[in-house]
Amino acid sequence: MFSSASAIRVIIVICVALFLITLMVPDMHELMFETLALYYPANEKFRLWQFVTNVFMHGGFAHIFFNMYALWAFGTPLEQLWGKRRFLIFFLLCGVGAALIYTFVNYLQFTSLYNDFLQAGVAAGDIDVFVESGRYIPATMAAVGESQLRSLWGLFNIPAVGASGAIYGILVAFGLLFPNAKLFLILVPVPIPAKYFIPALIGLDLFSGVTGFSIFGGGVAHFAHVGGAIIGFLLMWSWRARINRRRRDFGL
Repeated sequence: MFSSASAIRVIIVICVALFLITLMVPDMHELMFETLALYYPANEKFRLWQFVTNVFMHGGFAHIFFNMYALWAFGTPLEQLWGKRRFLIFFLLCGVGAALIYTFVNYLQFTSLYNDFLQAGVAAGDIDVFVESGRYIPATMAAVGESQLRSLWGLFNIPAVGASGAIYGILVAFGLLFPNAKLFLILVPVPIPAKYFIPALIGLDLFSGVTGFSIFGGGVAHFAHVGGAIIGFLLMWSWRARINRRRRDFGL
């Protein structure tokens, strides 16, 4: 079955199967997330394989629906152009690269907050107990503030899931290969060329990631999106440069 199926179909089947198992099989939700979602590296639930497996996990119906739709809509012309093997490699590299960049940004944010706590006079041991168990000394709240407590705890404990980072890499590739394809932005009933639509979408994610103000709602891993876009661009630049070198070598 899978040997003759397109890479996109295989990815969709895996994502939907994992989503249904997580949603419908008794006692599997927590186990699936603890095993396959991507946790902060210092968290005891972190495993190295999560950099890959988180790409195939999703947190809700809308999450998986829009990701799979975008995968099909923008990935199909790429797979037809490249073939399923190259497309699958591109998808996985963008997904893993997005997870790595997201984790690095989380590390910077966590370290910055951790240092803020120390400078506020909170003992390192109390910080460690808080992020690992959620328990804190009431005086800690007054020293650092509720929003900082929530942010620190969330960075350490809330896992990342979803194919969005890989799909942003696919969006970049689509925009480079089909720059004049007309796309529709939600709430804007005017077709916009991909060469404008996709950079604007990535710019919104970067803005949301830096400022914390998200028009897409809460719980969105904006830097995973931006990371996937960066990896997608680097891969396209690398592949294009390699093709151009081969053409020069053969005098084409």
